[in-house]
Amino acid sequence: MEYTVNKLAEISGITKRTLRYYDEIDLLKPGRISSSGYRIYGREEVIQLQQILFYRALDVGLDEIKELMTSKTFDARKALNAHHEKLLEKRAKLDQLISNVEKTIQESEGRLIMSDYERFEGLKKSMLIDNETKYGKEIREKYGEETINKSNAQFSNLTERAFDYSNKLASEIIDCLLKGMDSGDATGAFAQEAAAKHKEWLMLYWHDYSKEAHVGLGDMYVADERFKVYYDKHRPGTAQFLCDAIHAFTGL
Repeated sequence: MEYTVNKLAEISGITKRTLRYYDEIDLLKPGRISSSGYRIYGREEVIQLQQILFYRALDVGLDEIKELMTSKTFDARKALNAHHEKLLEKRAKLDQLISNVEKTIQESEGRLIMSDYERFEGLKKSMLIDNETKYGKEIREKYGEETINKSNAQFSNLTERAFDYSNKLASEIIDCLLKGMDSGDATGAFAQEAAAKHKEWLMLYWHDYSKEAHVGLGDMYVADERFKVYYDKHRPGTAQFLCDAIHAFTGL
């Protein structure tokens, strides 16, 4: 069956403008142009649009989607399996949050009393799932299955006090980094305080510490755009400054 822009927009739930934009950026071209000049989409284009919308549901950017789908190694079946796994992870995260919110509502209504462990259990599990979805493949390849599993277990067992302290440290690290950047010296007092606090923050999550692993993480903050964005949103160059501070701190 074939569809015009209007009809495909109607059945897919996206706008006609979006379909035209996908055509303009060569992400989704119509199967043919009718004699009247209308874009016509066939079964192959419908399947491609479904793939695009799966990726968009997982917050994948259009440039990355285009790169993935135009790759010679792109396999639609493998892509669907990957979508399925990620959606299950996303559902597990939402289930944890929903459960935590429901218990909190029940407590506010006087129907139960939550323990401190229960209060943060759902949030911590949600964070683990989110972290695994975003960075799991890279960090497991870099540090190994056993190391990451131990780290996840340690995080799951964090007390409320340790959890709060972790957030406090994260804020202090950024504050020290920005002050250090003002001086422009990655070996200075503020930069080295940031690196020391970063080590302390890591030890709340890491089962074991090594200078080499610490430096490797600092390097990854710069090399991986996702980590880099987290730090550079505070000020451009923050990720690189932290990396330099860690190298100076460890002497590596």
